[in-house]
Amino acid sequence: MATAEGYTVRPIGWVRSSLKERKGAPRQTYEGAPDARLEILPDFAQGLDGIAAGQDVVVLTWLHEAVRDVLEVRPRGVLPLTGVFATRSPDRPNPIGLHRVRVLSVEGARWIHVNAIEAIDGTPILDIKPVLDRSSDA
Repeated sequence: MATAEGYTVRPIGWVRSSLKERKGAPRQTYEGAPDARLEILPDFAQGLDGIAAGQDVVVLTWLHEAVRDVLEVRPRGVLPLTGVFATRSPDRPNPIGLHRVRVLSVEGARWIHVNAIEAIDGTPILDIKPVLDRSSDA
């Protein structure tokens, strides 16, 4: 929905993770990110129909602790100054997180257990999308 200020998005749920602080979170999934649960709000639970264990999905999040006026960063704190759009820094004008995960289980009507995700506990979930291969038409 467009507004005078821009666009409005609202969370469909929240990441529930053992990662409690941004400072201690891994920067990439392969750097020790833990499994987590995605808690989906009741109004959106019906949208999980068709999600199954073993499936890869992309989880879009709002990186709520990001600094939003950053246009250049030093990746890893030591690499050369780089435009933020050429990095995966959480600090950026629109801090949308992109996480490819495997569904480990669907628990009840509102919970998805996923493998390694580097989002901290309480991170808002904006959307979930299936990873499609070329033979899929969903």
